[in-house]
Amino acid sequence: MDNNNPIGELMQTTMENVKNILRVDTVVGEPIYTPDGITLVPISKISVGFGGGGVELGGKGQAGSKGYGGGNATGVKIDPIGFLVIKEGTVRMINITPPASNTVDRIIDMVPQVIDRVDSFIAKQKEGK
Repeated sequence: MDNNNPIGELMQTTMENVKNILRVDTVVGEPIYTPDGITLVPISKISVGFGGGGVELGGKGQAGSKGYGGGNATGVKIDPIGFLVIKEGTVRMINITPPASNTVDRIIDMVPQVIDRVDSFIAKQKEGK
């Protein structure tokens, strides 16, 4: 983007402000420690929409420069989706979102459980040998 262009400056300022919102701390929250040794880590999903535009007007302004009109908008949506529960070295995800509505979403939701079961199976096999 040309730094002398007003729309470029406008978009640069907006993107820097959006970057301040979209930190890792926003997606993965601060851990919550319970007295019984359980750690809860809140997890969120962030959606961002961004748009902008501008136009240089044909006439000359008072200072001899062309007129300019422009604007941009940004929408940010933060949805809490669940908690990572850490207890005695085991990590699992507790979803707070509605259940998956189609087969692909259900399969994706089951991946962490399948990985946990495979890990525990492998650990049991190693103990048995």
